[in-house]
Amino acid sequence: MKRHPLIAMSLSLATLLVASMAQADDLLQRIKDKNQIVVATEARFAPFESIENGKVVGYGADLMKYVLDAKLPGVKVRQLDLPFQGILPGLDTGKFDFVVTSVTVNQARFEQFAFTVPIAESTVALLKRANDDGIQQLGDLNGKVVGSQTDSGQLAILQALDAKLKAGGQPGMKSIKEYVSFDEAYADLATGRLDGVAQSLSSLGPLVKSRPGLFATLPEMVGPTTYFGWVGRKDADSASLVQLFSEGIAEASADGTLQTLQEKWFGFIMQLPSDAMPVPTI
Repeated sequence: MKRHPLIAMSLSLATLLVASMAQADDLLQRIKDKNQIVVATEARFAPFESIENGKVVGYGADLMKYVLDAKLPGVKVRQLDLPFQGILPGLDTGKFDFVVTSVTVNQARFEQFAFTVPIAESTVALLKRANDDGIQQLGDLNGKVVGSQTDSGQLAILQALDAKLKAGGQPGMKSIKEYVSFDEAYADLATGRLDGVAQSLSSLGPLVKSRPGLFATLPEMVGPTTYFGWVGRKDADSASLVQLFSEGIAEASADGTLQTLQEKWFGFIMQLPSDAMPVPTI
């Protein structure tokens, strides 16, 4: 009879040991064990990510290097360049470890995925042709053809604006065209096949500057303040990896690296929360 408490204690310790080992063997630990992390990127979203001489370059690429050099030194990065439409579904099904591309945070995504702290502001603006005097405010988009990227946060905000115009008794936009990439939308805008493009202001600033006299933005924003974040799966297995990236981004903000990269790639500095991703309002 005296042996039973010892047996029970041994079983309890064994259970705790197994639980501890299971907790340690999460996604981050497996990445360290195999010395490789697989990330997904849409490298057609300058100045965040684009291809130059066969390599992914941009604000996101520089920031990722900063974080991984500090947090996972020596770990090899396998970076997949994918269409944006397949990135979040691919993360959800475990095709890669993490998303290092600019994903606008909205309520639906916030509930389904785990976001880092913000990497940039993603508030949506309206891009138009600089010589188009017919569009001076958002109300002028009634009867116009406006485009954005399929499945993007910018598209959702554009659709919300269209619904708001119609709810106010206005006709709304003639149509909303969807594109695989924003570059296609910019091309159609330049040739007159579109009247406007809904895109984040942080992306449009460098675009307007690089093509003087061709494009302009409205001073009135299309939607509320929103943010870009990087994304992991919302489960216990991925929690420590998401935390690692969030801590790295916060450290980049604290030591001035984030601001230096913003000046380099955007030409201005954004005021961003560094403690947590704000709960989205849309």
